Amino acid sequence: MAHRNLRFENDSILRKKCKDVTVFDDKLFKLLDDLADTMYEYEGVGLAAPQVGILKNVAVIDVRDSNGLIELINPKIVETFGRQTGKEGCLSFPNLMGDVTRPKRVLVKAFNRSGEEFILTGENLLARALCHEIDHLNGVLFVDLAKELVSVKRN
Repeated sequence: MAHRNLRFENDSILRKKCKDVTVFDDKLFKLLDDLADTMYEYEGVGLAAPQVGILKNVAVIDVRDSNGLIELINPKIVETFGRQTGKEGCLSFPNLMGDVTRPKRVLVKAFNRSGEEFILTGENLLARALCHEIDHLNGVLFVDLAKELVSVKRN
């Protein structure tokens, strides 16, 4: 199990757009594994590569449902449906939360670690997590979208 150091709120890398993955190799597999380990260590539901200082279109999500760990390479939102507003936080902003409006359901196209394209439909929390992590890959942060940011104390 290996984890990587998180990048926090004022780190400029969080505002940069990531580059698509073109090589599916051991280096990518290690990044995916490390992202998952880091996400679980910090008890998050998602983590994108720029949050550990890597500008690659790679993210992992686990909302603790029947999907389990979802690995996303070069993800794109294809379609959105409805709206939901709810509390959102971020591992890169550990002391902030805010209400963010996101789609209620999203259709995402991505690649798995074998380079196979797949389509995933996410609803409710999974839709929120997919949008949040894909935003990270484009340099967009939840604080840009949140209404009324609130300071919270975390352990």
